[in-house]
Amino acid sequence: MNPLLAAWLCWAIVGLSPIAGHYAVGVINPVLLSFLGTLLAVIFFAPWLTRNKQWGKLLAKETRWKFLFIGTFGTALPFSIILWAFHYTTPGNAAILQQSELIYSILIAAIFLHEIPTKQQIFGSVLILSGVLLILLKEKYTPRWTGDLMIIACPWMFQAASCMAKKLPKDLHHRTIAAARNLYALPVLTLLLVFLVWQNGGQLTFKPDLQATWVWLYTGILKYGWAMILWYQAIRALDLSRVTAIYLSYPVLSFALSILLRLETPHLYQFIGMILTLTGAYWISWLVQKQHH
Repeated sequence: MNPLLAAWLCWAIVGLSPIAGHYAVGVINPVLLSFLGTLLAVIFFAPWLTRNKQWGKLLAKETRWKFLFIGTFGTALPFSIILWAFHYTTPGNAAILQQSELIYSILIAAIFLHEIPTKQQIFGSVLILSGVLLILLKEKYTPRWTGDLMIIACPWMFQAASCMAKKLPKDLHHRTIAAARNLYALPVLTLLLVFLVWQNGGQLTFKPDLQATWVWLYTGILKYGWAMILWYQAIRALDLSRVTAIYLSYPVLSFALSILLRLETPHLYQFIGMILTLTGAYWISWLVQKQHH
């Protein structure tokens, strides 16, 4: 596949994520969707793992605890929380607010790697923070506010998982890591499911209809499976700044689809918030790429 096409397909898959999250509300419990999605993703990766004899590396003692950390904080907890947030907020808000991950990236690098942010990075972070705060203040004490706060509480987990992934052996194939991220998310998701079943008297929201089926297939095969493969294929063949520039614009797709599907009524503060966060995200991405040259 053409690497540029791979980048845009990844962009489309990720852009659909908030839409799928919205349609999951009321038909399937968020934790159950995360569990079934990761299980499907493991099945999706299984033929490749078997054909390339990667199961041994997937279950090796020296990496299993790192994989468990990545699966827990890279998939199980954040995706469950984000899916739950759609009970309150909109796909547009969620896509915009997730750009706050870049702020967490700078903070984690400063605290744990002692990489002091430059003035230009701080400026980019301020732009992102301005867009996030604009949405949060406009939604303050509304039902959306609860979901918005849940969304911005998650990106640090993705960054923590990424930091742990850097500690993995260099010879591990990216598909092996992607498969491990799903497989090792299952223990925590299983515990969460047991707790929820006990708390709700054995009842979890699940309506096995066409809507639940396509949300599940999207989550397991596209989001947890193909999106990871396409991302790695693109960044290995193209300049990282080019791929990142494409990826960072996915909130535009999410917001546009949300409006077209009448999932929300657009407001001026959302457009301004999106412009601020995207500008800050592009600025930081450009600075990081410039530093690597």
